[in-house]
Amino acid sequence: MLSKFKNILPGNNKPNQFLKIIYELNKHQEVSEEIESLIWKAYVFGRDAHKGQKRRSGEPYFNHCASVGGILANWNLDVNTIIAGLLHDTVEDTEVTFDQISNEFNSEITELISGVTKLSGIKFYSRKQKQAENFMKMFLSVAKDIRVIIIKFADRLHNMSTIKHLPLIKQRRIANETKEVFAPLAHRLGMYKLKSEYEDLIFKTIEPKIYKSIQKKVKSSRADRENYLTLFVGPIQKQINKFTISNRISRRTKHYSSIYGKMKKRGKTFEEIMDIMAVRVIVNRIDECYAVLGIIHQLYTPLQDRFKDFIATPKSNGYQSLHTTVFGLNGKVVEVQIRTEEMNQTAEIGVAAHWVYKEGQHKNGNKNSLNKHISWLRELVDVLQDEKRNEDPKEFLQLLKIDLFEEEIFIFTPKGDVFQLKENSTPVDFAFEIHTEVGMHCISAKVNGRIVPLNTKLKNGDSIEIITSESQNPSYAWLKFVQTIKAKTNIKKWVKKEQNDKAIALGKEILEKTLIRIKKKHIINKIFENPQLLGVNNIDQVYIGLSNGSFLVRDIIEKYSPAENIIESKQNESLTQRFLDKARGAARGVSVDGISNTLLNFGKCCNPIPGEDILGYVTRGRGVTIHRNSCNNLPVLKNEDRFIHVDWNVGKNQQFLVQLKLVGEDRKHFLNNITNECSKHNININSIEAKSEEGLATINLIIEVRDRRQLKRIQNKIRNIKNLIYIKRV
Repeated sequence: MLSKFKNILPGNNKPNQFLKIIYELNKHQEVSEEIESLIWKAYVFGRDAHKGQKRRSGEPYFNHCASVGGILANWNLDVNTIIAGLLHDTVEDTEVTFDQISNEFNSEITELISGVTKLSGIKFYSRKQKQAENFMKMFLSVAKDIRVIIIKFADRLHNMSTIKHLPLIKQRRIANETKEVFAPLAHRLGMYKLKSEYEDLIFKTIEPKIYKSIQKKVKSSRADRENYLTLFVGPIQKQINKFTISNRISRRTKHYSSIYGKMKKRGKTFEEIMDIMAVRVIVNRIDECYAVLGIIHQLYTPLQDRFKDFIATPKSNGYQSLHTTVFGLNGKVVEVQIRTEEMNQTAEIGVAAHWVYKEGQHKNGNKNSLNKHISWLRELVDVLQDEKRNEDPKEFLQLLKIDLFEEEIFIFTPKGDVFQLKENSTPVDFAFEIHTEVGMHCISAKVNGRIVPLNTKLKNGDSIEIITSESQNPSYAWLKFVQTIKAKTNIKKWVKKEQNDKAIALGKEILEKTLIRIKKKHIINKIFENPQLLGVNNIDQVYIGLSNGSFLVRDIIEKYSPAENIIESKQNESLTQRFLDKARGAARGVSVDGISNTLLNFGKCCNPIPGEDILGYVTRGRGVTIHRNSCNNLPVLKNEDRFIHVDWNVGKNQQFLVQLKLVGEDRKHFLNNITNECSKHNININSIEAKSEEGLATINLIIEVRDRRQLKRIQNKIRNIKNLIYIKRV
């Protein structure tokens, strides 16, 4: 085919690599002489720049650049992108400068090459901090012009296809990088054919023996599959032709990596995997897609849970198609995809379909459509930039992984508007997707007309209504179940701000009361004027440090008044500030002049309750922990200045959780006797867990009590129960 094409071209003495680029473009539409001349100019420019350079295989280096140009032409990219692909390595690997490229071609091509050059310098397998920064650099480049990553995709595809010439260690590193970064990003951008090609090349590199085994089995069974698919497609083709629907039907075996993935997931051998065959029907119009679907379902029984309509609800990257899986002849399972020609192009090359070649100008046929399909990327960049400033690299990379790898579900509003969310998303994720303010004040949700908890996992096709309240604010607990980056980031922002405000109030209280007591309040002015002496930028950071234990009042006094100290106030140490809030949501019984309860933690080692003597300990990075005075885990007294006097401040109706462990002989009504005693004394059982082993019954009981006296009373009553061996507080 290429030789025939070569004969009809003027100036047919041009190299085959160049002719292949023109041939690939001509498959989509006729290439003008002006465009051919421009691409030839770039080809010669790049070839001369790389003259003398060799690849590991020994072939001329420019062969790689020409192959990248050919791949981009096959994807039907605009001429500027193809030229940038031909020249993508010139600035990095030759003496050519950006000014030269700009003078010879245009500024757009220069910008594209600059973007690709920056991406080439990014190493993804590095320390977590560096890795996070590199991902951000990549996404910033991609969000600016999506064609930068498309050129990089073509570059990586050719490098992966020639990877065998590299050392084994480098092969595995590049394959893993492709697996972690480029394959999921291609998937997210709708370039499914590229993603499959990547995955097969990765599979071939990392698991060569298994790859060859599956390849051999697929080849040996090819004739049988071809015969089967011919019999399967025959009735479909016949029925479609009856309705005079223009169509083309292709059949294929699924990719080797996909087959291996099914084998691993299902724990089956190659021979046991049924659905390795796929058929694709391409028609001209959307109504014809549904007509063909009806024909197929009349001929073959569909698997109900395997039907997906991505035409009515397209994926966020623009992918549209009907998917159905049916039982074919002899009960074999076959997947069928039905789509239009335009949908097929989008499915093959994804977002690249919006930058197709047309007479020397990029045809962004529907710019709004392109922006819609990559809006997730721009939003991701905004969110991740903020997240990266505030969180550690591990969390940043985890959020990124969630957004790149997770599948989508489609959720509807009561009015029928559709929203796309990550799999396992909750009503809170949906609320933030509608609007940040809706998410911030989300108090409840109705899914399919029924009120559900906020941590309910949504399913594809659910209809949801969000109920809000101005008095509602995000809860730190939401972070345990939300899935989307937008929800996680906004919740963290709010929680962090709230905690900072409360930490500042507590730190200010601690500092002011201590300095007033020792008559050194003037030191606050010194801190305000020069907080840098403590290594911070403002006095609020000093207050936060005091509240979480990073700073001690003694250290601050030594810094700002070295000659003074607070040793003489030791006798008053027991009268240090009385802290504790309205008692942990008005139910924990400890308060410190209205200071935030979020900075107070109750020691899990001793679980103090009202009536017991307690002590507060300022822990670095955690605020104040409340222990019983008798707790064996109290820190040693050498850090005496970290201890703070605290008191119970219990309201009449406050209740406290206490866990009791009971062991007794396993007999009928044993548990009933225990619950009856609690009921008689008006004690609420919060949780109960019982198990029996070798004739012994072990019961973990969590009850609500007012104080220590009530706890002692119920313990004494339970001790009198027949066959009880022992009872102890956990």
